Amino acid sequence: MSQRVLTTESGAPVADNQNSASAGPGGPLLLQDQHLLEKLARFNRERIPERVVHARGSGAYGHFEVTDDVTGFTHADFLSGVGRRTEVFVRFSTVADSLGGADAVRDPRGFAVKFYTEQGNYDLVGNNTPVFFIKDPIKFPDFIHSQKRDPFTGRQEPDNVWDFWAHSPEATHQVTWLMGDRGIPASYRHMNGYGSHTYQWTNADGEAFFVKYHFKTDQGIRCLTSEQAAELAGTDPSSHQTDLLQAIERGVKPSWTMYVQVMPAAEAADYRFNPFDLTKVWPHRDHPLRRVGRLVLDRNPDNVFAEVEQAAFSPNNFVPGIGPSPDKMLQGRLFAYADAHRYRLGVNHTLLAVNAPRATVASNYGRDGLMAVNSQGRHAKNYEPNSYDGPVETGRPLAAPLPVTGHTGTHEAPLHTKDDDFVQAGELYRLMSAEERSRLVANIAGGLAQVTRDDVVRKNLAHFHAADPEYGRRVEEAVRALRED
Repeated sequence: MSQRVLTTESGAPVADNQNSASAGPGGPLLLQDQHLLEKLARFNRERIPERVVHARGSGAYGHFEVTDDVTGFTHADFLSGVGRRTEVFVRFSTVADSLGGADAVRDPRGFAVKFYTEQGNYDLVGNNTPVFFIKDPIKFPDFIHSQKRDPFTGRQEPDNVWDFWAHSPEATHQVTWLMGDRGIPASYRHMNGYGSHTYQWTNADGEAFFVKYHFKTDQGIRCLTSEQAAELAGTDPSSHQTDLLQAIERGVKPSWTMYVQVMPAAEAADYRFNPFDLTKVWPHRDHPLRRVGRLVLDRNPDNVFAEVEQAAFSPNNFVPGIGPSPDKMLQGRLFAYADAHRYRLGVNHTLLAVNAPRATVASNYGRDGLMAVNSQGRHAKNYEPNSYDGPVETGRPLAAPLPVTGHTGTHEAPLHTKDDDFVQAGELYRLMSAEERSRLVANIAGGLAQVTRDDVVRKNLAHFHAADPEYGRRVEEAVRALRED
């Protein structure tokens, strides 16, 4: 079989790919060397802006299979029957660091699932923690700035990290998660995933329910200590990517069992916690886990850039039977995620193979823009309604309407009877074993003791005291001991 001929991007054969054209054997290079210029110009443009958050990630393909009947809660087609399978793409990531950061760091992990359903793509964007640091999206840019590299020093600064948390008491619950034993997963395969936000499900009769998603790892939870993580990050910065890639290549198929917590919509107003507060969990004794199905990963991407780096997840990609809730952070992300992809990848990023629907065909009036390949022919119109048999609306909402009332303005979320920034953080602390508490205290103190301002230290200590008196006392003593050394 004859070997394929190397060509330029326009398809012309390349005569020499080892030597640039020059004016004589030792002379300067020639501007007419189209192959050289094309290679250098493309090389200069191989990178696109990295994600501001979740920059470093890994991904894999697989499927989701329904194992339990949930049709009483949602009419989503891909959840419509036991045994139903849907192709998926999952992207895992660290949150705060840049694309060049290490995998084994103390940081929340992104857990994003793209379901390629027959009614369009459904993106479920979450983390490996059921809660987050803040409850209002207007604080998100400030939060991320505090966790990223300082504009002057060029590194993450404990002063910035803890100063923001000092002014954000609602972060205490997530800080307790992050600084605990599950703050550094041993691999992406050995951690749980959560939708984190509250979403809405609607059944065929129009009844609305609020739900929270849980993906429980079938491999079991495994985590790293701070010391183990520091060593691993130094020897293999791509440790989580390596583990996921090699596991799937050798035939291991990582899997997670998906559960939901379900709350009838009518119960939300009087629930003791604000059910739409991203810094809170729903206790399982109130709303037990209901098994839905199993997520399995069995195929690695062929090209990490094309399929992982260019994968675009948007929580506003819903399908019939699933919709948003009044969760303020979710509401902000409905815009922010899609807009981030339009900036990074262009307005036509949904046409890329990893982002395009697979079980159906996108049919709309979007045209033109950078890298447009969707002209749809000379007779296709780019407006609606029209008289040319173009796609038409269904008149059927994807989810039930959300009731609204009151005056417009900037409002704090209404307080429920047991709303508090510290109760659940204290409950989480008291759930830990003695050894887990000791490691949690050491992790917090190790960072807080580096803060240079005493008032910032005091404000943070007050949060831990409010969560649990023992918790606060032990952190305060540990910080004092480290600062006196």
